[in-house]
Amino acid sequence: MPNIRRSCTLIAALLLCACTSGAGTDISGAPTPDVDPATLQNVAKRQFGAKRRASAQDAAAFGGYSRGCLAGGVQLAETGPTWQAMRLSRNRNWGHPELIDYVQDLSREAAKQPGWSGLYVGDMSQPRGGPMLTGHRSHQIGLDVDVWMLPARNLTLSAADRENISSISTRRSSGAYVNSNWTRQHHEIIKAAASDSRTARIFVFPGAKVQMCKDETGDRSWLRKVRPWWGHHYHFHVRLNCPRGARGCVDQAAPPPGDGCADAQEWVNNILNPPPPDPNAPAPRPRRELRVGDLPQQCSGVLASR
Repeated sequence: MPNIRRSCTLIAALLLCACTSGAGTDISGAPTPDVDPATLQNVAKRQFGAKRRASAQDAAAFGGYSRGCLAGGVQLAETGPTWQAMRLSRNRNWGHPELIDYVQDLSREAAKQPGWSGLYVGDMSQPRGGPMLTGHRSHQIGLDVDVWMLPARNLTLSAADRENISSISTRRSSGAYVNSNWTRQHHEIIKAAASDSRTARIFVFPGAKVQMCKDETGDRSWLRKVRPWWGHHYHFHVRLNCPRGARGCVDQAAPPPGDGCADAQEWVNNILNPPPPDPNAPAPRPRRELRVGDLPQQCSGVLASR
């Protein structure tokens, strides 16, 4: 009988711990069986993904683009004169005020292009940044935005429309070339995005970079910021520099010298004629889930803020 009492007491204590810490529930409050409560409690994406609103703090980006958080985030309006935020159910239309201003400015530039009324804006950040429940490893400090390749002709889409409509792919041959969806308007919008002094990087598939290198006959300095990356054919990804004077924000390293066109062409060549695999290459190691303790110390305060 004493052993039974001790067992029951231990079980009750464990249940109380799980309930009071929130470690045994997912973001909807549903139980998550077969998961160690201590592990679940510390997984950063679950804690940040559960926050539906920004922290009550001054705006600040802490850490790096793939390991950080966002204080005092601002929500991009779901619809504006020259933009619509897409996939509203994800609640990822948040960012640093610098990003909000940037998106609005770029959307006005896009609206000057024939056939475009502005931009369809994809994922930005969660309300408090941090690791996302699904998808991106970056977008954590409110300074990244995905811009759809689909021309934004209709800016009166309903919330339901924005869940069901899809962007368009602009690549062919696994990204070695652009397809018929690619237009000069895409070129000019990405050029406008890269020409903004706030922009650190733009990621787009290799064939698009090569095409822009071939087509640009004027100032080519902006091409340096446009970098080839896997995917990025349904959208292009803009990353901003840390805001001036931001303390605790880790900037993107400067792009290599030159316009980067030769590097993009080499990438395309490797798509068309893949080099043989390296038999001595080590097997990729699985990534460990980021814990709150892996993030800058300010991120604990961001989570705790009302």
